[in-house]
Amino acid sequence: MSGIARGRLVEERKQWRLDHPVGFYARPEKLSGQTNLMKWECGIPGKDNTLWAGGLYKLVLEFNDDYPSRPPKCRFTPPLFHPNVYPSGTVCLSIIDADKAWRPSITVKQILLGIQDLLDNPNTKDPANGEAYDLFMKSRVSYNNRVKQVAAENAP
Repeated sequence: MSGIARGRLVEERKQWRLDHPVGFYARPEKLSGQTNLMKWECGIPGKDNTLWAGGLYKLVLEFNDDYPSRPPKCRFTPPLFHPNVYPSGTVCLSIIDADKAWRPSITVKQILLGIQDLLDNPNTKDPANGEAYDLFMKSRVSYNNRVKQVAAENAP
């Protein structure tokens, strides 16, 4: 693992422990008692007063040796039904896209808050899941019912 990536992730972990949003979690994966800084297990709560409220959505952040020059891969496990989440669970969001709005100064906290905001505010200009996008565009009532079902399935 690159020294720059490791150093940055150690600092990110310290900052997260000192100051993180209520209801969220983000921690490096543990393998056989060893901490793997390159893969973090995260939880994103649905915002209050939204269709996503009541759910805690599990996300994996996978960092590479080029971090922070390149963004981490962000993937919901299990995949979420959402216009900006690929069927694989990978999140489509400009701030985690190296060819769009990624900047090395973006933090884990900012990534998770951005993904939380995306849940209730899909970007219809950049769909990743055709079925979710079509339902969102053509039948908001059906889409909302499906999201409520997803929230119930992901209740902690």
